[in-house]
Parts: sequence; C-alpha cells; structure tokens
Amino acid sequence: MTRFGIFVPQGWRMDLVGIGDPVEQWEAMTAVAKAADAGSWDSIWLYDHFHTVPRPSTETTFECWTATAALARDTRRVNIGQMVGCNGYRNPALYAKISSTVDVASNGRLYAGIGAGWYEHEWKAYGYEWPELKDRMGAFREAVEIVVGMWTQDEYQFSGKYYSVDKPINEPKGVRQPHPSLWIGGGGEKVTLKLVAQYGNAANVGGGDPATITDKLAILKQHCQTVGRNYDEIIKSTNLNVFPLDAGDDPKAATEKARGGIDFDEFAANTVIAGEDEIASRVDAALSAGADYIIFYVPGVAHDLDLVARAEAVARRFG
Repeated sequence: MTRFGIFVPQGWRMDLVGIGDPVEQWEAMTAVAKAADAGSWDSIWLYDHFHTVPRPSTETTFECWTATAALARDTRRVNIGQMVGCNGYRNPALYAKISSTVDVASNGRLYAGIGAGWYEHEWKAYGYEWPELKDRMGAFREAVEIVVGMWTQDEYQFSGKYYSVDKPINEPKGVRQPHPSLWIGGGGEKVTLKLVAQYGNAANVGGGDPATITDKLAILKQHCQTVGRNYDEIIKSTNLNVFPLDAGDDPKAATEKARGGIDFDEFAANTVIAGEDEIASRVDAALSAGADYIIFYVPGVAHDLDLVARAEAVARRFG
C-alpha cells in the first residue's frame, strides 16, 4: 500500500495570503493538520524556510520546528515531518536535541527531515554565512553523522572540519526505535544519496518527475550495495504539487485564492491543476518510476478544507 502525506499551509508558498490576522492564519494551518489527522493520511509536512517564494515578501511564514512541536500536540495519529530541515539554520547537536524532544512530544510520530539548504537569500538575511557548495555539503555530511550519533549513543564525541561535539547529554533520545525516523531530502549523487544509504530511513527525490526519480533511485541503489544497506528498507518519497478540480471548475477562478496573488501561468507551471483521474495518473507514473511514498502540496487548503478531502480521494485509490 502506498502511503501519502500532505503539507499544511505554513505561509512559505504564499498560501496564507488573504487571511489577515496571524492567529487566524495559525488556526487555518492547524485546521488542515487536524483534518489530515482525522482522515487516512500517513503524515503532515512543513517547510523549513523563513521567507516566502517565489519571491521574498512580508507575508507570514511560520517557523518550522516551532510549528512542528505545536502540531504534535494538536494531532494524535499522523506522523509529522519537515521537507526538509535546513542544516545551516541550526547546529546539528541542537537539531538532535530539538528532534528528540519533538519525537517524545508526538509519542514517536516525528519524521525528522534534514537537508543541506539552498535558499541563499534567507541565509544572508538571517545572518548565516553562505558557504560554497562543497562546504555546505561537507557540513551536511558531518551533521547527519552527529545527529544519528546523539540519537543512538551516550557520551558521543565527534571532531570534524565543520563541527565538533564533546559528550553532549541528549536525554531523552526520543520514542521511536531505534531512533527518530530520518528523512534526508535532495538528489545530490555524491553526498546526499550516499548519506541516505548510510543513515536515512527515507529519501525524497525527483519532485514528482518520473525520469528524475528513476535516475536518482538507481544511484541510491548503487550506494546501498556499496555500503551493504538493504535498499528495500528505505522509503522512497517524492513531492507533487496538485490542485484537485471539481467537474466543471474553471481553473483560473478555482485557484484564485490558492494562488495568493501569483499569476496563473506561473502558478500552473509548478502545479498539476486537474481532476482526480489526471492527478492519479501522475501519482501512478511516480510509483512506476520507483517511488513508494507520495507527499502532496495542495495550495488553497487554508481557504477550503474540502481540498484536503479531494486530495485524499486520490490517495485512497492507491490504498
């Protein structure tokens, strides 16, 4: 059975525009999380970003880990993840401590996402040094090792080029065994996918594109063979941006609130705006390419909870 997740409206993709009060914006996010929790979704997801896309704006973007912790207490069943946590925004020892705490707060429902990071504007705006790619990836490699070490060992020590830790006390280490579920996002072939093979419970690749999914998973499989990891035990996830239309809907009119002021053509370039059959065919193509876990981003759910149910109707076809 294919499992499905859905993003909550956090603001990063301009998906809270039109809701003026910050408390109402938060409640719109929570409402989607609760609707997913009441349904058959396996997970809910947040982005780890500070400024909106496709362009930075003064619109709301709720902080990822604060929201993760709060939603852990607003829900009872669904897993809660980040797609994905940016390594550059938190020291990895702090990340290990935060994620362990949230895993307990959620009673073992955390999907702890981590990646190297890419949004240069945010890094600089918040005062983080923007390293060259080789240094971002080098730091990311060390960070994953530290996080897993702190999740699994007492008196853990690490001394590297970018980070060092000296017996940090990380108690409790979490609830899920043998450690919180680690989702490593990105398709980097030399570092990221190798880290998935070594440490990850799940990968996230391809952005729903079947050709990319196939290529990246073939490389992941090679890395698994090299390090002696069972490829089949790793979750292979991919993201799809979808807007489920009802029969007879005019796409421009139906997506007006969901677009948050973004031009329709720009919006449509990154979103499958279609009925259930077409969206299901996109899911099927991703699964045929090797994915086994689908995460939907559904713009507009902050304004219309029925979109959660429409997207779930697609997911149920693969149950």
